[in-house]
Amino acid sequence: MSFVDLYGNSEHRKNVAHFASIASLASIDGEINEAEKVVLDRFARKLDITEAEYKEVMKNPGKYPIDPPTNLDRRLERMFDLFKIIFADHDIDEDERLLIRKYAIGLGYSTEAAEKVISRSVVIFSGKLDFDDYAMLVRK
Repeated sequence: MSFVDLYGNSEHRKNVAHFASIASLASIDGEINEAEKVVLDRFARKLDITEAEYKEVMKNPGKYPIDPPTNLDRRLERMFDLFKIIFADHDIDEDERLLIRKYAIGLGYSTEAAEKVISRSVVIFSGKLDFDDYAMLVRK
């Protein structure tokens, strides 16, 4: 059975894929710590991920394809969500940086734009900003 068959609703399918991206980032540095688990649980609720989907994603988050939004604001929101999970432990390591770069390109950013968004986001996430401030700063 294909991924599409399992999750027929297009928007929900995108949410599951996005949640899987977030889970991949959380697990890239080994065990998911308590702060990351709290963020994952919050995203699961926000993205309407069922308990069964949550468990399935956590078994192998890398098996779900990135389903990029066509809207710039949605793309930025996805990047924002991914940075929130990366910085749940207040740090970004090299593996997380490489993975977020792949996701940024998968979301539709060019290599140059991905590097720019990531560099700015790392600086931004070293502080405490909400999404509107984040979107404004990344767009500059």
